[in-house]
Amino acid sequence: MEEAVAGCVSVLRTAVDQDWDKVRAGRLEWSCRRTAEHIAGDLIAYAGQLAGRAQDAYVPFEITFDEGTDNRGALQVIETTGALLAAAVATAPRQARAFHPYPFRSANREGFAAMGIVEVLLHTHDIAEGLGLAYEPAAELCEDVLTRIFPQVRPGPDHWRTLLWATGRGDLPGRAPVTEWRWSNNVVIPTERLTLEGVTPAAAADLAGGGTGGFEWLDGGPFEGTRDAAGMLVKAYQAGVHRPEWGVFVLVRSEDGRAVGAMGFHGAPDEEGKAEVGYDLVEGARGHGYATESLRALTAWALAKDGVSTLTATVDRTNTPSQGVVSRAGFTRVGEDEETYAYALKG
Repeated sequence: MEEAVAGCVSVLRTAVDQDWDKVRAGRLEWSCRRTAEHIAGDLIAYAGQLAGRAQDAYVPFEITFDEGTDNRGALQVIETTGALLAAAVATAPRQARAFHPYPFRSANREGFAAMGIVEVLLHTHDIAEGLGLAYEPAAELCEDVLTRIFPQVRPGPDHWRTLLWATGRGDLPGRAPVTEWRWSNNVVIPTERLTLEGVTPAAAADLAGGGTGGFEWLDGGPFEGTRDAAGMLVKAYQAGVHRPEWGVFVLVRSEDGRAVGAMGFHGAPDEEGKAEVGYDLVEGARGHGYATESLRALTAWALAKDGVSTLTATVDRTNTPSQGVVSRAGFTRVGEDEETYAYALKG
């Protein structure tokens, strides 16, 4: 956040003597001044949502520049509201979530930070374009927000150009122009004792590389199946076929915020509406019913969606505990081979 705001202020400060009210901000209908006010308004709104843990709607307030505020004052407001959002993100617990309407009606601290950064980057671009200024943020900053709140966007060789294309501000060779767009915060599914938290491409890359994915794990880290699933998610993202709600979910225990395993899908439903599920738990979390509880919640969530007819699971013949999990979750054995049993649950 600090880097994004500093870059915004640095470039726009070179044009404070221009009349921002009379210049349109790039492709927007707003003036450059109105766009600067919008940046500040978004930053303080996100800070308020996260700090106040608003759950059902936006906190009913907004920010406007005082009458007579000049361009230097406008940049000071952006600096201040950016600092407030950075502070809210830094002090929020890892599991904190607050209301945001799209697409799953909440966001965590990483989501609010990424949304704030995107607002700064894009609208600085808009203002700079209107004022005739050169502006390009760091590629690493663009890549970070793409992997956190644009999981449906296939990455390109130039992260800044990809972000501009994904938000209707530019073209990419071989890709159709974007006329409507939304970012995508991760989905969460609550159960009685757990929360299933959708894994972003950023977290998946960290997990696949041996990291924690930003989670606090029981027993020091995830089981190997979680890292394998994270690697599959990264490959799907890089190929442009990842669908966030059909990816990987980390199972987070509500009582202490510890991650105890992962569960998810091998991909989006096929043409017949079938999708395969898989899961694992760290050793210290086994035997407490966490997998059954999570699978029941995940399958209910998935089968409630249009176009989903059947969920399947494949379990090793020797894995008796896992066979019990799928059976208790309502799956029926429908086939077998020398090494595995096949299970299905119809909607």
